[in-house]
Amino acid sequence: MLSKKDLIILSHFRNDARASLTSLSKKTSVPVSTLFDKLRKFETDVIKRHTSLIDFQKLGYDLRVNLMLKIDKEDKPKIEEFLLKNERVNSIFKINNGYDLLVEGIFTNMKDFQLFTDLIDRFKILGKQEFYILDELKKEGFMADPDMVFV
Repeated sequence: MLSKKDLIILSHFRNDARASLTSLSKKTSVPVSTLFDKLRKFETDVIKRHTSLIDFQKLGYDLRVNLMLKIDKEDKPKIEEFLLKNERVNSIFKINNGYDLLVEGIFTNMKDFQLFTDLIDRFKILGKQEFYILDELKKEGFMADPDMVFV
């Protein structure tokens, strides 16, 4: 388990990964060399990757859909491979409570989504529920505010 100070530093990194270590040092009163060492350590065991959050609608992807899929055991490896390689799939999660996968897809429009579901329907799908994302209220906010870090 990380110390509260480490969690606060990690929270600053999460909130703005592009912030300079000098500016973070001023905010946290931690020397730049210590922040550099902590960042390198975090990158080996805590930070999975540095990434950018994109506004997909501004790129013309107006439809976001979450699909819950219940899949025949025989077809699980094949559909997982298909989903992992599909460019429209943003995230895939293994879930429980009667379903196997939760898939988040990003599409330009309903026709684009329909083409995707036609491809999925080639597999043995025992159950499927679709949830259309209407608006994003909060995303990637956990541990992004240093003032809200608790142990």
